[in-house]
Amino acid sequence: MNYLDLSIADIHAALVAKKVTPLELTKEALKRAHESKDNAFEMILDDEAIAFASSLGEPEEDNLLWGIPYLAKDNFSTKGLPTTASSNVLNGYKPLFDAHVIDVLKQKKAVLIGKTTLDELAMGGTGTTGHLGITYNPYDPKHERMMGGSSCGSAAAVAAGIVPFALGSDTGDSVRKPASYGGVIGVKPTWGRISRYGLFPFAPSLDHVGFFTRYVSDAALLCDVLSGRDEMDSTSSEKPVPHCLEKLSEEKKPTFAVLSDIVDSIHDETILSSFRALCQKLEEQGCKVTYVPFGKEALESIYATYIVISCAEATSNDANLDGIKFGPYYEGKTYQEVMFNARTKGFSELIKRRFVIGSFCLMAENQDVLFLRAQRNRAKIVAKTNEILKDVDFILVPAAPSIAPKLGQSSDKLSDEYLIADNHLALGNFAGLPSVTLPLGYEEGMPFGVNLMGRAFEEEELFQACRLVSDSTGLEGSYYGKEDK
Repeated sequence: MNYLDLSIADIHAALVAKKVTPLELTKEALKRAHESKDNAFEMILDDEAIAFASSLGEPEEDNLLWGIPYLAKDNFSTKGLPTTASSNVLNGYKPLFDAHVIDVLKQKKAVLIGKTTLDELAMGGTGTTGHLGITYNPYDPKHERMMGGSSCGSAAAVAAGIVPFALGSDTGDSVRKPASYGGVIGVKPTWGRISRYGLFPFAPSLDHVGFFTRYVSDAALLCDVLSGRDEMDSTSSEKPVPHCLEKLSEEKKPTFAVLSDIVDSIHDETILSSFRALCQKLEEQGCKVTYVPFGKEALESIYATYIVISCAEATSNDANLDGIKFGPYYEGKTYQEVMFNARTKGFSELIKRRFVIGSFCLMAENQDVLFLRAQRNRAKIVAKTNEILKDVDFILVPAAPSIAPKLGQSSDKLSDEYLIADNHLALGNFAGLPSVTLPLGYEEGMPFGVNLMGRAFEEEELFQACRLVSDSTGLEGSYYGKEDK
């Protein structure tokens, strides 16, 4: 047994009992990081992590994160350390400040051991577009299957057992879909619950700070620690900080709505049978599970609505990446020429396409028929989601229609399976609702997950439901290769 394989509470107990030290944990995490073949890291912070771990004195009994190694997606600002968002346009950029969540974890004396890869500028869902190349799924040593994105590196690191938790960001499903492909827990709290100060923006009306863990209790702890009002982020909520960990063991019999249109769009019988078995177990425990239609036409419109809104917001947010304010400077006689050169050489084709889409949607003559129409449709989808949640406690659905797809594997992007089953997690971003993906089962040795979504700012109740689901599946704490370590 290695202490890194345990829950944060159990690691903390070992630290307090002085059975292990922060330095020993950090060295083990760094060793695992260097042994990883999944291309999950932008950088591994050996010297910085060892120095910080060595500086920690007596264990802090009331601080569960004291001495715990972790990783952060490389779109979180880290003072004095390169922060690239996996884009060539930000090569060499070293921020002058820490993101709010990085600062909170530093105060809690958690040990940052590295920055993880992502799809460039957090745009994308495959884990293949970062400037360092493809991030692979640790469950597939042949490197034929994707990790999913954009929080691919953080997901892969937790799925490989390198650290107990890692930070990510979620704009459409960027934490929760990779969590499904990696057999870990992926959390996106309510919009505004956690400050986004220092998170490089993709689409602010959709962006959430999220995180990966292997234990429900660890996820509840992180939600408690990271939540709260931050004066540096005007969109952060003033609602009281939750007590998710404290209330995790409270026994309740919640009601669940299964969105029938989503289940009907999935064809993988292994996933469907595992999902039905979970629903049956929940009913046997006294929970009520009902199948509810959402509306096929509305679900099919999610992807188009997401693309229009996110690309439009990204075009505006990233206007400062011009080769002067940020990014490498290339010669030019005019500002336009300098910007053209910086963006031509600094952005991948995916980013260029998304900026073109965003600019087109924001043109005065196109705004009403594209951008404003997408916003109106988003409002309708949000209203329907909240209407369903008036009658039940949670929405319960398979997180993805398949195990992690093979790299380069094409799909029919007009099919129900793609339009609905592959994109429905954006419901949580449209409405800003708390949403968690948990491990559900395995097929061909690859994991797949289930997703729960609850009402705004009801994370305490959501994690209680996660506890029920996790107890039913028995997959908590698992990661690739655990039995061999």
